[in-house]
Amino acid sequence: MPKFHDNFLLGRLKLRQLRLLTAIADEGTVLKGSQALNIAQPAATKSIKELEDALGVQLFDRSSRGVTPTDFGKVMIKHAKLILTQLRHAGEELQSLDEGLSGRVHVGTLLAASTALLPRALARLREQRPGIAVTVAEGTNDRLMPSLRTGDLDVVLGRLPEYREREGLKQDVLYLDTVSIMVREGHPLTQRASLTLADLVDQAWVMPPPQTSLRRQIDVAFRHEGLEPPHDVIESVSILTNHGLLMNTDMIAAMPHLVGAGQAGLAILPVSLEGASSRIGATTHAHVELSAAARYFMDIIHEVAGEIRDELGQARP
Repeated sequence: MPKFHDNFLLGRLKLRQLRLLTAIADEGTVLKGSQALNIAQPAATKSIKELEDALGVQLFDRSSRGVTPTDFGKVMIKHAKLILTQLRHAGEELQSLDEGLSGRVHVGTLLAASTALLPRALARLREQRPGIAVTVAEGTNDRLMPSLRTGDLDVVLGRLPEYREREGLKQDVLYLDTVSIMVREGHPLTQRASLTLADLVDQAWVMPPPQTSLRRQIDVAFRHEGLEPPHDVIESVSILTNHGLLMNTDMIAAMPHLVGAGQAGLAILPVSLEGASSRIGATTHAHVELSAAARYFMDIIHEVAGEIRDELGQARP
């Protein structure tokens, strides 16, 4: 029988050790991890040492600057977070049964969902189930998907990741969104009788970072026209920052149409980015069941997405 079989692990692991393991990993030192759980540092050090002795492997490399998970540690931390997430969901469901639906939903949002889908869904959730609390984290796929995989997030909303980023994840396409090129109202380019992508190459741009699928599609659209992508670029996925840049400069920005159309003072340039359309959807963990609160939230997400499809004249993807 393999060394690390289920009975071996079940006989040696304790929940307080798993909580301590994840806290130390998140904080970077035993001291800060123990403080986060209100545990004395010597007791925390002893608990981790007991866990390492029980497993027969080293979970952290120690140095004067803190601790770094070993390969064994990374595996244990990943699964510890999933176990603790499932227990949190169990507690939320028990509370929901006892008190009426309540709980907490942890949502990650990409740029494409931040102005229409998510705000409308949150407003409706608050009306229907004020007992459900929601925590929202904004970012890019490279930051949000690792948190989804470890259970720190229940769902990520926005532009769906490419195939190479889907391992262990479940995708649900909600609607399609095009990409528009936006400027402030009264921008000199809005006075031009005709425009092509070639006219925009030397302009100053606001674009998403290179690691995003949207940026890669924008670059491909330029190269499809035999053009090199613009070099004068500020990279940002902050809606407020991007809006402020456009309103106070002559910069131009490529952004999901629903994001740009929902911001006051902006105009759309009549230039298309061929192939830069967006599948907007929800990404969840393929092997972790959603809590009752998260399932209710996702029902509302689908309702709002259906309304957006109707507004855009789209059938369900």
